[in-house]
Amino acid sequence: MSSSWALDDRRQLATIARNVTTRYLTIANEIILGFVMLPFNLRHLGVEAYGLWVLTSSLTIYFSVLDLGFGGAMVKFVAHYRAHRDTRALNEIASTVFFLWAAIGVIAYGIVVALAFNLDHIFHITPEQAQTGKWILLVIGLNVALNFPFSVFGGVLNGFQRYDANNGVAIVNSVLVAVVNAAVLLAGYGLIALVIATTAVRISAYWLYRRNAYRIYPALSIRVSLFHRSRLREVTGFSVYAAIIDWANKLNYQLDAIVIGVFMGSAPVAVWAVADRLIAGTQRLTNQLNGILFPVVVDCDATQRTERLQTLMLEGTRLSLAMVAPIAAILILLAQPLVRAWVGVKMLGSVPVIQILAIAVALRVGNATGTTVLKGAGSVRYLAVVNIITGLVNLALSALLIKPLGLTGVALGTLIPIAGASIFVLFPAACRRVGLPVVRVARDAVWPAIWPAVIVGVALAPLRQIASGTLLAVLIEATAAIAAYLALFFLVAVAPRDRAQYVAKVSELIGRRRHLAPAV
Repeated sequence: MSSSWALDDRRQLATIARNVTTRYLTIANEIILGFVMLPFNLRHLGVEAYGLWVLTSSLTIYFSVLDLGFGGAMVKFVAHYRAHRDTRALNEIASTVFFLWAAIGVIAYGIVVALAFNLDHIFHITPEQAQTGKWILLVIGLNVALNFPFSVFGGVLNGFQRYDANNGVAIVNSVLVAVVNAAVLLAGYGLIALVIATTAVRISAYWLYRRNAYRIYPALSIRVSLFHRSRLREVTGFSVYAAIIDWANKLNYQLDAIVIGVFMGSAPVAVWAVADRLIAGTQRLTNQLNGILFPVVVDCDATQRTERLQTLMLEGTRLSLAMVAPIAAILILLAQPLVRAWVGVKMLGSVPVIQILAIAVALRVGNATGTTVLKGAGSVRYLAVVNIITGLVNLALSALLIKPLGLTGVALGTLIPIAGASIFVLFPAACRRVGLPVVRVARDAVWPAIWPAVIVGVALAPLRQIASGTLLAVLIEATAAIAAYLALFFLVAVAPRDRAQYVAKVSELIGRRRHLAPAV
């Protein structure tokens, strides 16, 4: 029996390693492609057209709130009934969510049509831009509508812990979209043709997700006869809270482009997009740890292992800050040479936005372990309320500050409520939840990750002019700064006992990987 458990542990470790590795490959692929394609598209489309594309596309981001939290619920219940080997229940859940989402997709496209014919009443754009934007939105809306029902197949794969299959499709799809994007523009076609071509590629990928779902779970059956209201009630009991948190996050972090479009037009949206691309990439790259911690937090809370929760809070916060702090410092200090070398002097207006939002993303990621603790340990309602209030304050401040301060005002409108909520509300609440004094967490988790970044920043400031306008120079200087930070953090800031523990865990993981059995 013990050998069987050991084999299961190795398979579980192999699954986690495979999922995490392919997740980072997906993120790296998207960041690299975005880094390359943004200046390419700007050069071939122009600032006005690119800004219109970003502005129009930004409307579709908010349609994800119509998910109603069923995405997370789908994964939860697929995993639950898979563990109980209940094929019928699993297919009833999948069928119920599929047909619900199909109806939502139809409703979503109706909203898209209404928005498409009223863009000139929503944004500060010309009639010609409104006409182009109408066709862009009608085409992109097809992808939005189809995404709802086809998300069921991705949910099945995730419920079977096959995130790697979804990640593989995402990587291939991103590369194909970039290739088609480049081919269309190099052939001399315009914005509408570009949107049609890239949307066709994205829609084609849905059939790959479907194929993978049936390949990995051959017993999957999506039928109208398997739709049950009782299953809908069952899933809704979980999804409602997930939906509230998702809506709050959208309100917090994805309304800025809309605010800018309403008050300033499409061209400033393109400038904002440069900063947003860097900040969003930083967020995704440095915050994967806390997604992995969530089920661990839930387990520790259910078994009342308070000491384990305390350890997670301390180590998770310290490591999260250690991942984001040096990158944030580099973005603050090297924003100007980076933007100049990457997208040109016309986009230098994004520099103060990058610097302000770098602080915001450092606060978000640094406090992500705390929010994970609150979400997984019974304080999900509290977290949702705080996030909604933060988002409303964000929206109000951005609207108030955009006229006197422009894009900098929008960035400050984002930073101020995030800083207030993170430092004075969520972080203390998470400390209380695990029974730790705020001062101790600040001393043992926050300070060791922050002071090396301050020292590296002070040393980097007088040397930033070395980055002479080429991306290679910026990359070399950034790499040197990160290496210096890591040396200070692991060799000086981290206590000897913690350092020895980190080394032991890494050695254990490497040793296990050498003996991993193939996952089945």
